[in-house]
Amino acid sequence: MTDHEFTLSRRSFIDRVLLATAGAGMAAAAPWAVSAAAAEPAKSNPVRLGVIGTGDRGRALIQNIAKTRNCTVAALCDSYAPHLARAQALAPTARAFGDHRAMLDAGGIDAIVIATPLNTHARLTHDGFDAGLHVWCEKAMARTIADCGAMITRSQAAGKLLQIGHQRMFHPTYLNALKRTRAGEIGALTQIRASWHRNNSWRRPVPADATDRQINWRLYRDSSAGLMTELATHQLQVGNWFLDAVPTRVIGSGSICFWKDGREVYDHVALIYEYAGGRKLIYTSLLNNARYGCEEQIQGSKGTIEPELGRIYQEVPAKVLALQRMQKDVARGHKRTVPIGGATWFPELPVTTPGESLGWGEYDETMLQFEGFGEAVRAGKPLPGLLAQAYHASVASLLGEQAMDRGEAMIWPTNLVAI
Repeated sequence: MTDHEFTLSRRSFIDRVLLATAGAGMAAAAPWAVSAAAAEPAKSNPVRLGVIGTGDRGRALIQNIAKTRNCTVAALCDSYAPHLARAQALAPTARAFGDHRAMLDAGGIDAIVIATPLNTHARLTHDGFDAGLHVWCEKAMARTIADCGAMITRSQAAGKLLQIGHQRMFHPTYLNALKRTRAGEIGALTQIRASWHRNNSWRRPVPADATDRQINWRLYRDSSAGLMTELATHQLQVGNWFLDAVPTRVIGSGSICFWKDGREVYDHVALIYEYAGGRKLIYTSLLNNARYGCEEQIQGSKGTIEPELGRIYQEVPAKVLALQRMQKDVARGHKRTVPIGGATWFPELPVTTPGESLGWGEYDETMLQFEGFGEAVRAGKPLPGLLAQAYHASVASLLGEQAMDRGEAMIWPTNLVAI
């Protein structure tokens, strides 16, 4: 893609974000996206980022940062040399380090990007603030609810930005879905069903120069909550966002049901998050069947929105009994085959109509969140509302883990840090 083609593509993407967030209601519902899309970032003097963690996700972030107008990767850090070498190929002018403290001491950066195992997020965030830097950190925030809050407290004390990676909050399709929901198109929301189903072990081959815990850290309790922090966090944020609330409590069940290979985290989880007014978010995730994949079903009294698929469905009138339908056909002079001895009702099967598109395409929402971060760093002011959404999603994921571990309902904490 040429620079001109990319500029046109980027402009089209930004225009779709602005269109999806137009209006006072959406300005209040997604102020971060409005701020990120409304500002045209300056190309000169880009914000210099030091990326810590250059595995698969870290390298994906590097590629998205390269698309921004206002950020550049100035330094790279990873304790695993093969990952670092692959990242250097993507950012050949960036300085490379095997230790994050050496990178911080070397200076020459304005902020750090953390894409390391979950249990290291809090410590690296604190080190970044201590070095006088802003911090962008992958979701989930941290391994414990206490550490999530401590990251925010340290950010406030240091006067530095903390932004967490939740790219769906910048996605035009999700923004349009929220806009139409807030406009009442699907009626009163009462339930959200969300799932992230895969059919693989989630276990990666371990090279001779690495350990299993180093490569497969997502499978061990000390470094991850597995499906809850690595996947569910995204969809719990979507649930809180669309319901415009946080849960009141959560119940759930988790098990190592299929992959009995020494892992410590659940490979099968099912939870119910309860919200005020009796509303619920029902969440499932498993690793041995991919039929339903990754999806959210936002269910209202007048319709359903599936933002992951980019579709909106209106409720259809209930089907009439076959005999009633025959009477109407006779009155209209219509003829059709009449089943003799067959069923006189229609089972309540899933709706198979295609619905209406919410708008779809090749979006760069990860790019936009970094452009927003870059402008926030320049202004010294965070994108409004973004951190609270991320914090509450991380708390919800960890609270769900506790509910499954204890086999009892967990109440939403009352001692969370104020943002």
